[in-house]
Amino acid sequence: MRMMKAFAYLGDGTAGWVEKPIPQPTGFDGVIRPLLVSPCTSDVHNVEIDCLKPGRILGHEGLGEIVAVGEGVKEFQVGEIVVVPPVTPDWRTVPSQLGAHQHCAGLITGQKLSNSEDGLLAEYALIRDLDANAARIPPGVSPEGAVMAADMLNTGLYGAELAEVRPGDTVVVMGVGPVGLMAIAGARLRGAGRIIAIGSRKAGVELARFYGATDLVNYKEGNVERQIYELTHKQGADCCICAGGGTEALGQAVAMVRWGGTVGNVNYFTTYGDLPLNNVRYGFGMGNKTIRGGECPGGRGWKNSWPCCNTAGWTPCPSSPTASRAWTRWRRRSISWRKNRRRW
Repeated sequence: MRMMKAFAYLGDGTAGWVEKPIPQPTGFDGVIRPLLVSPCTSDVHNVEIDCLKPGRILGHEGLGEIVAVGEGVKEFQVGEIVVVPPVTPDWRTVPSQLGAHQHCAGLITGQKLSNSEDGLLAEYALIRDLDANAARIPPGVSPEGAVMAADMLNTGLYGAELAEVRPGDTVVVMGVGPVGLMAIAGARLRGAGRIIAIGSRKAGVELARFYGATDLVNYKEGNVERQIYELTHKQGADCCICAGGGTEALGQAVAMVRWGGTVGNVNYFTTYGDLPLNNVRYGFGMGNKTIRGGECPGGRGWKNSWPCCNTAGWTPCPSSPTASRAWTRWRRRSISWRKNRRRW
């Protein structure tokens, strides 16, 4: 039996290198050789909270070369380069057919990679239902841009969709990490009149401006709810995209939107306990405030992100000098190159 190296959850809050058999595809599945992968903060969180089976291979953002396919695969051939999104559901279940593929076998079960199935931080990775869950890279999109589009851009756009951003809206975006930055870009695309970004890291703040933030709020300089209250002339924002923060973030988001406002949450809360919510700011349950949270679309449902990669101001690898320097700092922290026999 041929073996491969992989980076996996070991147990007791630790991760490290393991050896496992190289997966073999059957039916509709395929096997790829990852060429470019990006670690996600959810990988770190899952290790920290011990919610994985020991030996589970981590990673769910990447692209790779197809090295084998099952007999049911029709659209792809061995040797093609494809991008794989974090959500690779079973499309043959009732929840998927009802439009809830992120919950194909129960609550948040659509993200199989690195959760219930081995992920992409390995020499080889099995991709379920390859025809439905992989995508070719369009011309003009860089490998880095493709990996960012599958999760970071996809999730940020989804946050703007969940928040129901409308033309002219005042939007608060919590977080200036990769997802928060793409949420800013998504709010801008949907016609937001004012975008208030909350964050403190220099690189993230610089990129927030690049992607469309009109105002910046530093949570280290005072209560963010009070700062937003003052910036919006004591009205509150029309909507808020929660893309970062601790367990208090959702309650803060609810407090920062006006009556009838909408919160779109794409933040991964890792607590097993409750999330605090200020009942007064929620209007004692009668503020007509809406909370919508969800995981980014999977399969090929995220492919509408592709045109954004070629739109001015949207590329995940900005060309302006200031933004480019800031992006380089982010990339050094978040992107891992894997050198294989074949080079780009």
